[in-house]
Amino acid sequence: MTQERPSPSRMVELSEAEALELLAGVSLGRVVFSEQALPAIRPVSHIVDDGRVVFLVHDGAAILSPTAERGVVAYEADELDPSRHTGWSVIVTGTAHLVSDSAEVSRYRTKLTPWTETGTAHVIRISPEIITGYRLVADAG
Repeated sequence: MTQERPSPSRMVELSEAEALELLAGVSLGRVVFSEQALPAIRPVSHIVDDGRVVFLVHDGAAILSPTAERGVVAYEADELDPSRHTGWSVIVTGTAHLVSDSAEVSRYRTKLTPWTETGTAHVIRISPEIITGYRLVADAG
């Protein structure tokens, strides 16, 4: 018995507002940054707060170096159904920096659930400069 292959999907561009809404609806994504002049990707749990992506990291995390320099990073999250070829993907590109205000750090720590048991000593916030998102829609035909 052969399995029927799904039809190719259409890719529909999302508005920035739609993209941020979808991003806010999931808790796990991937932060992309430069480590020793090479691309590095780490999974982290996040929230979207006032249009900015916020996540926790532990002491010694590789992303702390580019963040200290207010480096440009990307953040990606998605929800895809590989069997039906549907879903969505959102990418936020912007400047990352450490949150230093103690009241903000406390507030974020109550809102964020760490992805790992490693101690989370730092809060990083990405201020978006580019927000792109696409929805994969199955054609009805």
